[in-house]
Amino acid sequence: MNDTTTPDLPTRPVKYIFVTGGVVSSLGKGLAAASIGALLEGHGYRVTLQKLDPYVNVDPGTMSPYQHGEVYVTTDGAETDLDLGHYERFTNTITTKNHNWTTGKIYLSVIQKERRGDYLGRTVQVIPHVTNEIKESMQLVASDGDVDIVLIEVGGTVGDIESQPYLEAIRQLRQDLGRENTLYIHLTLVPFIGTAGELKTKPTQHSVRDLRSIGIQPDILLCRTDRFLPQDIREKIALFCDVPEEAVITAKDVSSIYEVPLVLAEEGLDDIVLRGLSLPPATPCNMSSWIELSNRIKNPKDEITVHVVGKYVGYEDSYKSLNEALYHAGFTHQIKVSINWIEAEALETENGDKLLAGADGILVPGGFGDRGSRGMMRAAQVAREAGIPYFGICYGFQWAAVEFARNVCGLKEADSTECNEETPHKVIYKLRDLLGVDDLGGTMRLGSYPCELIDDTRTYNAYGKQAIAERHRHRYEFNREYESVLTDNGLIISGRSPDGKFVETIELPDHPWFVAVQFHPEFQSKPRNPHPLFDHFVKATYDHQKTAKSSSKSIA
Repeated sequence: MNDTTTPDLPTRPVKYIFVTGGVVSSLGKGLAAASIGALLEGHGYRVTLQKLDPYVNVDPGTMSPYQHGEVYVTTDGAETDLDLGHYERFTNTITTKNHNWTTGKIYLSVIQKERRGDYLGRTVQVIPHVTNEIKESMQLVASDGDVDIVLIEVGGTVGDIESQPYLEAIRQLRQDLGRENTLYIHLTLVPFIGTAGELKTKPTQHSVRDLRSIGIQPDILLCRTDRFLPQDIREKIALFCDVPEEAVITAKDVSSIYEVPLVLAEEGLDDIVLRGLSLPPATPCNMSSWIELSNRIKNPKDEITVHVVGKYVGYEDSYKSLNEALYHAGFTHQIKVSINWIEAEALETENGDKLLAGADGILVPGGFGDRGSRGMMRAAQVAREAGIPYFGICYGFQWAAVEFARNVCGLKEADSTECNEETPHKVIYKLRDLLGVDDLGGTMRLGSYPCELIDDTRTYNAYGKQAIAERHRHRYEFNREYESVLTDNGLIISGRSPDGKFVETIELPDHPWFVAVQFHPEFQSKPRNPHPLFDHFVKATYDHQKTAKSSSKSIA
């Protein structure tokens, strides 16, 4: 009898790339990891990325934006590090709660296991229990079998005491998985000392020495510098750090972060990585879309200025995804988007409106708390009355609604209960206080939620479809008791949750472009595929610029 059964093919093991950093922080490990991921996808491999953070917070959700920067929200509602935004913008990966682990999250899991008795009464120690937990977390992101290569960014700087358990874990993982399935890439600094007129290699040598002292020999060095490394410097670094000369890669400073994959491709990093992992190129590397993007970035045809009125403008990384989403839309139209940062509190002062002079468009982003809220409301009012394109996101949505209730509908004391619990017109309510909402559980909407759009609205026209899903991060919602009074006065509710309980998008039909959304669309924007709302906002802003100077409605 002929056996026609197809034999089981051997499963190719998942490969792991570990990205560490030395000398100083903020060298760009996240961008480097994301760019390597882009290169490997260019070869046809399925890639995902993970961030390991050494701080003891369980997640960054309660950390100050001035210290930590943006809290990036995943589809499943995890509050994570902003580097996960880089991962999603540069690659096709969709991050989840398993793509970001902190020391607090690791230790919480270990303690919970100990309390349950999972360790059978053994003494719980950093080695092996904490390091095993770290190793398990690293392998979770590859557990669904839909990935070829996992890039893991180890936060912090080699030599920091906080990072030692993570470095020990990645050292052990090579022993567990085999040398052919693991690769160590170390990002370091090669500074140019102007007074000496020389590039200095000692910081790199010392950084690699620290890494080797804990049992990790880097396979590849990414040397962050402001110029391409000359041959003699490469040879010196290779000799003293015990890496092949070809594996000493220039990670040159660039004018746009989206040039990084192309710079690394020019250095041949992708070929070195694939050889180090014993992988053939699945396909020839296709970076044509990145080349086209770079050309658009370098050759803008015009420029616009968007005034962003926020609460945390002193630290631009607080709005990292928003910044990039604006730039992405500009790339599409070959328009350079310049951002003018305005502290919301400054608009609450006498003559504060002058800060909005010259705005081609106004954007009010998310935030929490009373500080600056009246300035955000004033920005929405100025945009509405002067016919300036307005984009309200999360908090910017809420204060646009309150402003309309006050100044158009005559509800002079309208407010949000987040800032004034005694207001007689609670246009914005906490989740549990909403009309028709009986759940008394968690009071924050986190992660992706569906929304249904109304036909023939600006929001619908932007998306080109009725059913959408966007990521949320907020506690307060529009109070549906005020729907009729606002819509009777001209406001359009253009998007709702499928069950009708939540208002998701509003707009003004008799305005050049006035759209506000409760969700955070910036989290789904990519440089090669900008978010449609940002795309339409930038286009409307550009159109306004061309006519505003001659318009009587423009700000003096």
